[in-house]
Amino acid sequence: MYIILSLLLLSIGVGHLLRKVRFVRKVEHGSRYTILILLFVFGVSIGSNRTLLGNIAHLGWYAVIIALLGVAGSIVAARLFLYIWKEKAGKGGGE
Repeated sequence: MYIILSLLLLSIGVGHLLRKVRFVRKVEHGSRYTILILLFVFGVSIGSNRTLLGNIAHLGWYAVIIALLGVAGSIVAARLFLYIWKEKAGKGGGE
């Protein structure tokens, strides 16, 4: 995991340094196609796995619940942040 994150950070730095090189600008198109191919291969591997397909409805409900809880948590955190931010702005603005 740390190797993957380190490579990602390193590649971001290299991309930033070489952003004006013509070749690097064209890499974006190749990476888009590579991601599409990877998604296709991932779908094929999921489709060929009988165990996974047999449990897709069960796993799908877990995914829906996790997604809804994640959205709800994000909304609560955003509202809490705005509440705290407005409280601090109200106290400092009158002085």
